[in-house]
This record gives sequence, structure tokens and C-alpha cells, in this order.
Amino acid sequence: MTAPRPDLSQLSPTDRLALIDRLRGFVTPERWQRIQTMIAQRTRHVTVVLEDLYQPHNASAVLRSCDGFGIQDVHAIETRNPFAPNRGVSIGADRWLTLHRYNQAPSTNQPSNTARCLQTLKERGYCLVATTPHERSTTIHDVPLDRPVALLFGTELTGLTQEALDAADRYAVIPMFGFSESFNISVSVALCLYDLTTRLRADRSDWALTETAQTELQLDWLRQSIKAGDRLVQQFLSNS
Repeated sequence: MTAPRPDLSQLSPTDRLALIDRLRGFVTPERWQRIQTMIAQRTRHVTVVLEDLYQPHNASAVLRSCDGFGIQDVHAIETRNPFAPNRGVSIGADRWLTLHRYNQAPSTNQPSNTARCLQTLKERGYCLVATTPHERSTTIHDVPLDRPVALLFGTELTGLTQEALDAADRYAVIPMFGFSESFNISVSVALCLYDLTTRLRADRSDWALTETAQTELQLDWLRQSIKAGDRLVQQFLSNS
């Protein structure tokens, strides 16, 4: 059984920086510089929501695209299908992402996983953009970036549920010029992220992570970069 990760939520900012300084001694200067460079390119202004994907290779390819375009958060709704990326396809991209999972068993007394996910994002100020052909759809290039954007993608065959469509603030499509009716979902995610992140970095200056969020990622990525990272963190916590 895998040991649980040490809980760092109660660390003070001073102790967090001290722990980062401690862990830095176990990675090369080149690795530390790489971590800093990648974190500086991360954003939460755009995030991805995946509702009930069932093909592991698609889930994995989506994670690779999110990592490649600097997206930090991915929200996986798992009502009917578990979100189970194939590590051989994702090439470990999930290690560098923050994955939020919504997989509570259905209950008449609780909101659905889709409702919990989308309500959480709305409360955080996200505009919910459903990627689907719809009478009110605009092209992905016309999606405004004046507020954070959550891109919603549905399961491979049937797309987003009606519940997700009803909760969306906007609808967007990728223009197509062939006989095929849609792109593969992993291709769709990549195309949408390319457009949004290219415009985001060109047009806005507030897309990067906050200083606090960058520090949290520095600590998490250092821990994952060291073979005995969790043990070193636990030793630090025990001596604090």
C-alpha cells in the first residue's frame, strides 16, 4: 500500500520556504532552474473540465496537452467512467498537473458530480464554455478572456450531458471544413488550448500564477523530483 503524502497545508509561509530550501539541495541546479521556468509559464486563467471520458489514451493525451500549454488545473468528473490515464501515453504529465476529481456515488440528497464541479468553478469566477455544436455557439477564437475560462468537454461518443450544457455560460465550436463531424476529443482539447493560451499570453498580463501558488508548486514539484521526497518532507515536519 502506498503511504499517504505528508500534509503541508498547515505549514507557515516561512516554513514552506525553509522546506523548499532544504529540498533544493537534493536536485541539480539545472533541475531547479527547469522547475522555476516551467512554473513561471503556468496559468489558472484557463482550465479544462472532462466529463466522463472512458478511453484511457484520450485522457492521457489530454493531460499531455494541458501540461504542454501550461494549464495547471484539470477537473475530472467521474460519474459513469473513472478517469484513468495511461501513464505510457501521458509520459507522466499528470505528475505536474493539479487534478481535481469528482466521483461521489449518486445520491438523492447531494448535488451530482457535474453540478459540484461546475458550481465550484462558477464560485471561483470562471466562465463555463461548453465545447459543442449549439445554436448559440461561437468559434473558439471568439471566446473572450476577460475572465477565467473553464472549457467543458464531454464523453467521446455522446458529448456533454444536458446538465453540463444547461449550466454553461457560453458554447463554442472549432471550425471544420471536411466531411467529419468532429475532431477526436484529445485533438479538440489541444486545438482549443492552443488558441486560448496564445491569445491569453499575447493580450493579457494577469495570466500567471500568484506568488503563493508558485511557491506551492515549487514545493510539490521538488518533492516529486526527488526519489525520497516524501520521506525528506516527513523528516522536516517531524523536526519542525
